[in-house]
Amino acid sequence: MSKVKVGLVQMSCTADKQQNLQKAIEKVREAAQKGAQIVCLQELFTSLYFCDVEDYDNFKLAEPIPGPSTDELSKLAAELGVVIIASLFEKRAQGLYHNTTAVLDADGQYLGKYRKMHIPDDPGFYEKFYFTPGDLGYKVFKTKFATIGVLICWDQWYPEAARITALMGAEILFYPTAIGWATTQDAETNTDQYNAWQTIQRSHSVANGVHVVSVNRVGEEAGVEFWGGSFVSNPFGKIMYQATHNQEEVTVHELDLDKSDYYRSHWPFLRDRRIDSYQPITKRLIDED
Repeated sequence: MSKVKVGLVQMSCTADKQQNLQKAIEKVREAAQKGAQIVCLQELFTSLYFCDVEDYDNFKLAEPIPGPSTDELSKLAAELGVVIIASLFEKRAQGLYHNTTAVLDADGQYLGKYRKMHIPDDPGFYEKFYFTPGDLGYKVFKTKFATIGVLICWDQWYPEAARITALMGAEILFYPTAIGWATTQDAETNTDQYNAWQTIQRSHSVANGVHVVSVNRVGEEAGVEFWGGSFVSNPFGKIMYQATHNQEEVTVHELDLDKSDYYRSHWPFLRDRRIDSYQPITKRLIDED
């Protein structure tokens, strides 16, 4: 189908894992009632953003995938006839954990998972303490309504990830994310950081001729004000919708996937790629003679 309705769930979280899951379920229901066919939840939505500290107790938040949360969400997906994109803390084995997103089709079938490839380590975002980098490569999922690509938060800054996922056939790029401002920063710095975050993702829309759907959380946690600002951009980078920075929101937007063909034909970046010249990109830095 050329047109698909996507739902964005932007919400705040608490320290109660089950409470967060139930809240997400309620908001998926709300999105479905508004007509959503694919619903994307934010990064690590079943907990507070625990990576603000290095605390071994936080590993208790992890679960297998498939596991308890995907079981509940699979039933919900089948009941509502919607695709659900669910970002979870995965326990793969004892001592081995990933930041992972599961995709559940509209009949409740578990289609698979994507493990976050790029792992940050910054003040307040100590993800390398918790997460092993993904080893599944980039992924697309052929859902009932569209072929989608899923990347996660820090992946947003890497055009290589978006390009590869688009080349694999993704018609929409989804980015579950958890990012915000340090409450000690000035307003201008906060604005610049949000604009950079949005701009880089809009550029993925332009370069690849696809819609981008980015879903972030809101609320203040441990000195970080998560900036919300979830948005949808069309294949030319135009903002179709942008959420507030401080309110929970459930919104649904219709995407016309045929627009990709239009923009890719008029601005044929894929046609003009010089794939014979890109080998140096696999080097960390091009500093050799």
